[in-house]
Amino acid sequence: MKLEIITPEQIYFSGEVTTVTLPGTIGSFTVWENHAPLISSLKDGLLAYEGKEGKKELNIDGGFVEICNNLVTVCLEII
Repeated sequence: MKLEIITPEQIYFSGEVTTVTLPGTIGSFTVWENHAPLISSLKDGLLAYEGKEGKKELNIDGGFVEICNNLVTVCLEII
């Protein structure tokens, strides 16, 4: 699946991943390939994803995520 992490100023990351773990406002959740469509707000916490380069982690200050057709778009104010 494809992950895009974007801010108003830049595309922070865009690439293929196998999993994405996000700090949802009502609890952390993991997205796998073929996940059901979803839009969720995010709280402060750890965003983690795994791809060809291994596992990466990013501390975020909240935002939003949209999941649809194996595209995970994370919208953040700042990184």
